[in-house]
Amino acid sequence: MTDIRSINPIEYNLELAEALKEISEFKQPVWLDFVKTSSHKKRPTLDPDFYYKRAASILRQAHIKGIVGVSRLRSRYGGRKKPGMKPATFVKSGGKIIRTILQQSEAAGLMEKSKGKKAGRQLTTEGKKLLESIN
Repeated sequence: MTDIRSINPIEYNLELAEALKEISEFKQPVWLDFVKTSSHKKRPTLDPDFYYKRAASILRQAHIKGIVGVSRLRSRYGGRKKPGMKPATFVKSGGKIIRTILQQSEAAGLMEKSKGKKAGRQLTTEGKKLLESIN
């Protein structure tokens, strides 16, 4: 068995996204075609599989980091905003897409709320099995 960190993340996320399409709890929201992922983006994403790819990325981050929350993931997926003549600044991404993915993964039994001192969500044993089964 190989460690998730040693696998190419792009290929791994694509395979995990295909596996997440099979799970009935993961459904792409109807409003996803109309919203931007962050305020530093100019337009909404055009990729039809974006939602599943982002969900795969979030689950991979949860496996690597241990406990993740919406605020930490917003920082992870944020970017540089260049507002005209002002200096560029970092802005966090939107939280609704991330929150929806975390709620759906919790409903699917892949994640659970953290029971320790640190707030956030962590993978369940079923979620770890799913992530480790992808090679």
